[in-house]
Amino acid sequence: MHTILGANGIIGVETSRQLVQHTKRIRQASRNPKKVNETDELVHADLLNYAQTEKAVAGSEVVYLLAGLKYDTKVWQRDWPVVMKNAIDACKKHNAKLVFFDNVYAYGKVTGPMTEQTPFNPCSKKGEVRARIATHLLEEIKANNLAGMIIRAADFYGPGALLSLTHATVTARLRAGKGAQWIGDPKAVHTFTYTPDAGKTVAMLGTTSSAFNQTWHALTSKFEMTGEHYVRMACEITKRKYAIQAMPKWGVGLLGVFVPVLREFVEMMYQFESDYRFDSTKFEQAFNQQATEYRVGIEATLQ
Repeated sequence: MHTILGANGIIGVETSRQLVQHTKRIRQASRNPKKVNETDELVHADLLNYAQTEKAVAGSEVVYLLAGLKYDTKVWQRDWPVVMKNAIDACKKHNAKLVFFDNVYAYGKVTGPMTEQTPFNPCSKKGEVRARIATHLLEEIKANNLAGMIIRAADFYGPGALLSLTHATVTARLRAGKGAQWIGDPKAVHTFTYTPDAGKTVAMLGTTSSAFNQTWHALTSKFEMTGEHYVRMACEITKRKYAIQAMPKWGVGLLGVFVPVLREFVEMMYQFESDYRFDSTKFEQAFNQQATEYRVGIEATLQ
């Protein structure tokens, strides 16, 4: 049994679509789970509740922690350590392997490409939370208490990725007949992971025994994407005249007075004010895979 904790989020859905090619025994676990594949099993579970988490994990060979929490620092500080501990303890009890899908916040501001060897050096409160829970899992793996792995991705874009920054600033605005916006410096390099590629990565790694007890980066294009490139491609695909409105940090902070999610995003602005390069060479070489080209991904996203 392969169990997805935090089912029906965008990565959970994409992983489920890919995972069914490897196994028909897939369990979706969340507060309101829904089937992605016809053969999926459903389990209602609040990941903040250990008893419910343990019940969801029982009988699993591999468990995928793909949950997302409200984008709020206080919520992350309070809830993420609990979710991670519950998942680890449940996997240890049932001798299940644990796959944790993470972001790059723990790395902090990095000069050059981010790789699996990049040390933790968080420069945000959210990054501190991510470093804490990732370290907890890594320490359990090092102590041979369970088999596990961490898979990291860059910021998302892709069909159905409604919580992604590019959906709010580009996709939704172009669909509404408005001009595209961008956060930070539109000339700075900013890598994005295509959500179907992320799902493929998780499914392939989770079903490969030799991949465990390591950190991996999800399959991601090496093209030096910028805000200008992204918006220009989107405008060409939708046959719109190219235009982009850039919002500097002070502008995001001002809007944050009225839009809570933007207020929470201000501390992460460093990711959009300087180059942000994410490297997935390790996965590409180990599995002989190539990432989806941005134009193909952006077209699918806009459709």
